[in-house]
Amino acid sequence: MAFGGYGELGAAFHDFGADQNRAGGALDDRRLELDTTRFVAVMEATMPIGLEVEAEVEFEHGGTGGAREIEYEEFGEFETEVEKGGEVIVEELYVKRTLAAGRLQLAAGRFYVALGHLGTYYRPTDYLGAVRSEAETTIFPGQWDEMGLALTAQLGRAPGTLGGRVRLTAQLVNGLDSAGFSSRAWVASGHQGAYETVRASSLAGVARVDVVLAPGTEVGAAGYVGGSSRNRPKADLVRECTEAERDGDDVAPCGYVAGTVAIGEVHGRLSAGGWRGQALVVVGHLANADDISARNDRLSNNAGVDRTPVADNAVAASAELGFDVAPALGLCVDNALLPFARVDYLDTMARVRPELFDNPRFERTTVGLGLTYLFKNAFTTKLDVQRRWFGSADLRAEHTVRATTGFVF
Repeated sequence: MAFGGYGELGAAFHDFGADQNRAGGALDDRRLELDTTRFVAVMEATMPIGLEVEAEVEFEHGGTGGAREIEYEEFGEFETEVEKGGEVIVEELYVKRTLAAGRLQLAAGRFYVALGHLGTYYRPTDYLGAVRSEAETTIFPGQWDEMGLALTAQLGRAPGTLGGRVRLTAQLVNGLDSAGFSSRAWVASGHQGAYETVRASSLAGVARVDVVLAPGTEVGAAGYVGGSSRNRPKADLVRECTEAERDGDDVAPCGYVAGTVAIGEVHGRLSAGGWRGQALVVVGHLANADDISARNDRLSNNAGVDRTPVADNAVAASAELGFDVAPALGLCVDNALLPFARVDYLDTMARVRPELFDNPRFERTTVGLGLTYLFKNAFTTKLDVQRRWFGSADLRAEHTVRATTGFVF
């Protein structure tokens, strides 16, 4: 049995108010925020029959907690209060079996969806920015985990490594819940988690290929296609039909309105010759977004979702690149010091349908400059400055300064 994990702590200074929905954008403000961003504990165990178990539990923003109290100043009434606003999440819990001398792996349970960088490179030492890419964590669920089956195969021999030159991944997982789709987060807010069980009546398939071009240089592409209509809390996104076509014994007598989510992405990573960076481009399409938006608008306030119209299309791109100046400064080989630049672009309302207002606040470009220090890829501290623009010059630009520290064990 082996234990490991990682953690992140952060501080951020913003020159804008928290309400970004005001006319002209967020008002000027001076805000300082401190955050126990996340602590993740990982456990791996080997069973006698050749199976392996991996579990990962994440405590976000210091965890969560509540307490029941007797308020004597309110005539002895009982009250339940939120003592800590955070989350405790089982992000991974799966059983896997490795075959063919490590070339083939089967897994079943809860694991990361093989889209983007964060399915594999999610530790604070894996990226240069003080926080994870805004583009990747907005257009689909950041560090996206679902339940299902996964198959990974490695082909050939990568130069200078023991791994495969080509890595193929195929996954069958539960789909998203279209009741949570929104203007700001597109389908990312449809990630299931508010209810005790995960609805998997609409499934999704994921395919990914990664190719190692040279030591430290990797490129790849991935795609996701899945339904979302049958994963809603209620069977309320159904097709209309005549009385003669209805099946009176069925929850959805005329079938469901298709809410197919299709996402494609290309990605690359570089860690060679002192250079370090990564890039990602994502495009997505949602079928029948107009029907989904109309139905979501009629949901109860108690549903806990935004109820804002969702667009048919979304796009995102991100890139960061840094260079290690530690050797030039005479630092020992265990240290790395990387000035870097990062850019994130995303539009969760791209090429909207004619009747939908293309809100410019959901088209965002963020440019940042920073400095990252790494020690043995086990400890990091980062500082960066960001400026964010929106899709209209009428919306005020926003500036943020962040300082974070992270560790891996």
